[in-house]
Amino acid sequence: MIDKVRDLLDRQLGRVTMYRLVTIVLSVLAAIYILFSATGVIDGVSVKHELISLAVLLVVSYGSNRIFALIWRIKPHSESSIITGLLLFFLFVPMLFTDVDSYLWLAAAAALANLSKYVLAWRGRHIFNPAAAGAFIVYAAQQIAGRDFGTTAIWQSAASDKMLPFVVVGAFLVLWRTRRIDVGLLFILLAAVLTVVALNDRTPGLGNAIESTFKSYPVIFLAGFMLSEPLTLPPRRKQQLIVAAVVALVFAYPSYITLLTDTPPDLGWAMGQPQELSLLVGNLVAFAFSRRRGVALDLVAKRQLTPETHEFTFKPKRPVAFRPGQFAELTLPHKGSDGRGLRRSFSISSPPGADGNVTFALRVPEKSSSFKRAMVDLKPGDRIHATGVGGDFVLPKDPSVPVVLIAGGIGITPFISQLLHEPKRDAVLVYGVTSPEEIPYADVLAGFRVVIVSPVAPEQLPTLWRHVEAPFVSVDLVATAVPDLDRRLAYISGPPAMVNAVRAGLVKRCKRVKTDYFTGY
Repeated sequence: MIDKVRDLLDRQLGRVTMYRLVTIVLSVLAAIYILFSATGVIDGVSVKHELISLAVLLVVSYGSNRIFALIWRIKPHSESSIITGLLLFFLFVPMLFTDVDSYLWLAAAAALANLSKYVLAWRGRHIFNPAAAGAFIVYAAQQIAGRDFGTTAIWQSAASDKMLPFVVVGAFLVLWRTRRIDVGLLFILLAAVLTVVALNDRTPGLGNAIESTFKSYPVIFLAGFMLSEPLTLPPRRKQQLIVAAVVALVFAYPSYITLLTDTPPDLGWAMGQPQELSLLVGNLVAFAFSRRRGVALDLVAKRQLTPETHEFTFKPKRPVAFRPGQFAELTLPHKGSDGRGLRRSFSISSPPGADGNVTFALRVPEKSSSFKRAMVDLKPGDRIHATGVGGDFVLPKDPSVPVVLIAGGIGITPFISQLLHEPKRDAVLVYGVTSPEEIPYADVLAGFRVVIVSPVAPEQLPTLWRHVEAPFVSVDLVATAVPDLDRRLAYISGPPAMVNAVRAGLVKRCKRVKTDYFTGY
């Protein structure tokens, strides 16, 4: 049952990119909040002023992003600016924005948030979460100006008891899609425990403290929609968990610090800026882990590996440091983009090499996304951008550790990089394909131990290859083909349904299992 639910989530959420999913979920949450205000479920908020505030934020965020992109001569990522505007709608107190002067402060927050992407950046990558940066700067400016239009970001709409169930569902969907459930849970648990303990000490009643924590503080919202932003997280999972812990400590600081000092809490701080500041501090920690930077990639060559698989070789403007098995997020602005968006993540199929080139292999079926069609239309000399390299799907540092590599379809790409980088490692590749014609990199794999799983056998098998006639890769098939599983680490890469099915059966048969989900293929 659990596996079926997991497969359903992966299949449905894989239909859209992470950015499009966040846009959809935030839009739905905003619509629900406005509907609740209109029907009296949430009191004290004027629907008219909510709609004006939302319009101001979206229009200014979208427009300013395009203007700044024009000034910096960069093609804008419009969906990112829409997300920023929606986030700011939840950061501020909508009931306090009722006149032109207050709307100007909202407009300033949206413009500054987008400006931070270009000014507070390192080699093409923004350092701080834009929405958090814009809100914090406006708050500081208000303090200097001696004004207060409610821009202390109480997050009333994001943390209200009426909205909480919807926020929980939305945050879960985003964290699941981004494979950061563990990062979000660590932040939620640590921030909540620290806050609950402090609240319970001041106002006895554990139940009341727990209820107040989740209904008065945007713990869930921050974890799902802001902490999960990929461009301000470090590349490795352990680093991401550390950042989550740091953000939680700063987030809950106003609550738990009173336990250590016996000093009454500063309510202006507790209900004001620690949410934004906690993210900004976490962003700095992430930057310290890895100086994330954008990289310009110039197409050198492309070739068709199989009827549906294409390879693209790029020359980076600056060297790209990566470990075999990691991925890069590519940005390719193009006309007529569909719901898949302008950014996609692909595993690097080439090993780190002296020539410095990086390659990506894509499955491009007849009905493909606009992104993939635009990739196929690229010509040598055309430039795209990579916004970062990351991932933990890497082999053990000890080359003597034996592994079994299990791939389905285009999931072969990270293994090509790994095998070419460590050709002497004791590795067995079990590769499931729909037909012998759809085996990319057959020439490369000829020198490795490979078990091909397909309904029809290839006409010729290299010496180290063997064929197993089957429609798909299964746990029993892997156990039969690789009898010494118990001494190997297992790596599984491919469509979520295949990965989930095989992983569940290998957990107890191998020393350890690592997975790489090719969602949306």
